[in-house]
Amino acid sequence: MFQGEETIVGEGPVLLTYGEGIANIQLNRPEAGNGFNIELMAALHDIIMRVHGDRRVRAVVLSGNGKLFCGGGDVKDFAAKGSDLPDYLRMATAWLQVCVAGLVNLEVPVITRVQGYATGGAGLGLVCCTDIVVCGASARFMAGGTRVGMAPDAGATSTLSKIVGFRRAMDMVLTNRFVDAEEALRIGLVTSVVPDDGLDAEVLRYARMVAAGAPKSQAATKRLMWNGMGRGFEASLPDEAREVAALSGTGDALEGLRAVIERRAPRFTGE
Repeated sequence: MFQGEETIVGEGPVLLTYGEGIANIQLNRPEAGNGFNIELMAALHDIIMRVHGDRRVRAVVLSGNGKLFCGGGDVKDFAAKGSDLPDYLRMATAWLQVCVAGLVNLEVPVITRVQGYATGGAGLGLVCCTDIVVCGASARFMAGGTRVGMAPDAGATSTLSKIVGFRRAMDMVLTNRFVDAEEALRIGLVTSVVPDDGLDAEVLRYARMVAAGAPKSQAATKRLMWNGMGRGFEASLPDEAREVAALSGTGDALEGLRAVIERRAPRFTGE
């Protein structure tokens, strides 16, 4: 997808490539609809940490290999555990939670590319915990937890209602109906909907746009926005004021001001 793309992790349940300042994290269990099991979640967490420690990365694209973005948890794997399922799911849920927390806590913006289905705690949960979501016109979304006698996870009981509103969120998690791409855009679940064959181009456009931004400013803004989801308006004001004052002394802030005055595109360096 990216110019000069370099393969960092080329095999296993999660792949990682890099190019143009953009890390592409790709779920790689297409034969299982990229369904989550502990092996995939452990690999995803490891790759998130690798991206976190790579100063070259200015944006992340999260994608799924094959026809689906992510079909949720691997229900066949779950069913095979029998009476051991509660113990297994305690581990699986813990892994999923550290993965979504890792994505939220990445300093760089995360753009999710959705084709096919994004369902269940893993699929919908990843959509809800990332910063920009681009989907194809045929994409479908579903909560799925109560459909199998469980509950939403991956933080969706907190994030979903903040994104789409309480009533819509309750509708989605209790009825487990499919939400198509048009509705997902209307209710704010996704950022952009494009024809399926234009998905890569739109994701690349967003990724390049974000990667060209001022890294420190974007990291602070992302943190403030996510923290603001769980805090009240007034509680967020002191944190915003501190970040704005601190960022004003950076080279990127001075470059941004000069670029506006000179009516040109800024050249951010991360300094």
